[in-house]
Amino acid sequence: MLTYENKLWKANSSLIIAGVDEAGRGCLAGPVVAGAVSMSVSTASALYAGELSGLTDSKKLTPVKREHFFELLSGNSEVHAASGWCSSEEVDTLNVLCATHLAMRRALENISVKVSHALIDGLPVKGLPCPSTAIVKGDSKSFLIAAASIIAKVSRDHYMMEMDKEFPDYGFAAHKGYGTHVHVAALHKYGSCLIHRHTFRPVQDVEQSLPGFEWE
Repeated sequence: MLTYENKLWKANSSLIIAGVDEAGRGCLAGPVVAGAVSMSVSTASALYAGELSGLTDSKKLTPVKREHFFELLSGNSEVHAASGWCSSEEVDTLNVLCATHLAMRRALENISVKVSHALIDGLPVKGLPCPSTAIVKGDSKSFLIAAASIIAKVSRDHYMMEMDKEFPDYGFAAHKGYGTHVHVAALHKYGSCLIHRHTFRPVQDVEQSLPGFEWE
């Protein structure tokens, strides 16, 4: 999990590296959230061998384990973590790929250190504030990307649980905005709400079936 990081640090041990990943790209509602996590070579090595030894792709972890790692990352002064957000409105305006890339850029801009090089989960991303290396399935191959996936996923989950209180008909606390059968059934019953992505087909189909509906 530290192979990519160590390759960069071997060339320059003082290089400030950040892992970057996103959460919520495929949802029907809510924002796209990107996480960025940076730490020194000594901190990464110590945490990888210790408290964060089980860290991997957030999707492979239980909610309890994700929350545990989130607290460890957020509470460690040697770990620099930030998130970048793109709202559902921005997803509709920009398209989800552009919104995802913007969220990643915002995460890197929000982090408290000047990142020299970013390790990005997935395919190459243009317009970032530093050079980057894209790693397909990087959240299961890179320690820093896995950490970023935790920051992104848990931050977004917390937001969607708050939105569940504001829009209780949709079950956001359970599915976090993904297109589950329960979510789609609620869309057909209640229509869409303010945080739905109007350009996504299941939402669009429901809205266009409503008499007199017009979305701009």
